[in-house]
Amino acid sequence: MRERTIACHFVRAALRGAARQGQDCHALLRQAGIQTALLDEPRARVAPEQFARLLQLLWEQLDDEYLGFGRLRSRRGTFAMMCHAIIHCRSLGKALARGALFYGLFPEAPGIRLEREGDWVRLSVDDSRLWDPEHFLVESLLVIWHRLGSWLIGQRIRLEETSFAYAEPAHAGEYQLLFPGRRRFGAASSGLLFHARYLAMPLLQDARTLKQFLEHSPADLLARPDGGDSLSGQIRRLLGRDGARWADLEGIAQQLHMSPQTLRRHLREEGSSFQLLKDQLRRDLAIYQLGRDELSIQQIAEQLGFSEPSAFHRAFKKWTGLTPGAYRAQEH
Repeated sequence: MRERTIACHFVRAALRGAARQGQDCHALLRQAGIQTALLDEPRARVAPEQFARLLQLLWEQLDDEYLGFGRLRSRRGTFAMMCHAIIHCRSLGKALARGALFYGLFPEAPGIRLEREGDWVRLSVDDSRLWDPEHFLVESLLVIWHRLGSWLIGQRIRLEETSFAYAEPAHAGEYQLLFPGRRRFGAASSGLLFHARYLAMPLLQDARTLKQFLEHSPADLLARPDGGDSLSGQIRRLLGRDGARWADLEGIAQQLHMSPQTLRRHLREEGSSFQLLKDQLRRDLAIYQLGRDELSIQQIAEQLGFSEPSAFHRAFKKWTGLTPGAYRAQEH
C-alpha cells in the first residue's frame, strides 16, 4: 500500500529552517500543493507526493541539503557526490565508512560515526552543531542513511534499536513507520543499532542503478514511510491488498500462522492494535481519495466499509480534525 500519509508536524518542522532564513513559506506550500490552513490543524496530514515536492522545493530554494538547519549550507549535489564516492565499495561496511569520511571533509557538518559494539554496529549522527529545534534534520539523516544502506545491499537492514538524544515528543506514534524496531529516547546520542553481519554484505548496486536512484532521492526516501519487518508493518501490507482490506483479526492471524491471542499480544508489545492499524489505513486511503475527484464522499465512505456517510464524517474528523468535505475543499 503506497498511499501512506505524512503528519503535518513534519511539514511544519521541515519549514523551520527556511522560515528562519526569511523565505516565503506560504509560497513554498502553494507550489507543493499544500494548503496553509492545514498546518493550523494539529491532526491534519498530507500525501507523500506533496511532502516530497516540498522537500525538493526547499532544497532548490535554499540550495541547501541541510534545509537551513546547519551552520553552513550543504549545497545541492553533495549527497549525490557522496553516493558516487561509495558506489564502487566492495561491502556495506566500507561504503558507510567512506560516506562518513566524505561528510567529515566539510566543516560544521553533522558528524556521522560508525562504531562496533560487539555483534552490533551503531551509526550515530552528531547534531551538536545544528540549529534543529524539532530534530527534523537529525531524524531525516537517520532515515536516509538507513534506507540508503538497505538499497545498497538489496535488502532491508533490520534495526534493533533507534536512539534519540532528546525526550520523547508528542508525535512519537509516527516513528513506527520511520524507525521500525525498538525506540529509546533520552539516550546519549541519536543513532541506529543493527547487526554487524550487514557490514560484510556486498553492494548489489552500480553506477547505472545509482543514476535512477538519485532521480528521486533523498526526498523519496523521506516521503515513503516503511513499516519494515515489524508485525504492524506486515499486517498493514496484508490489509492493503485488494480483497483483504477489511479482513478481521482472526483471518489475518491465520495468514500469519499465529493465534488471535498471540497476535494481539505482539501488537500490544509494539504499542499498536489491530483496530488502530485498520483505522490508520482507512484514514490514509480516505486522504488519498479526497485529494482526487474520482469518487464522491459517499462512494469513498462505502469503499472504506462505513455503513453510512455520517459514520465516515465522524471518524474522519476524529482522525484529522476536519470533515471530509472541508478536507477536500482545502485540497482545491
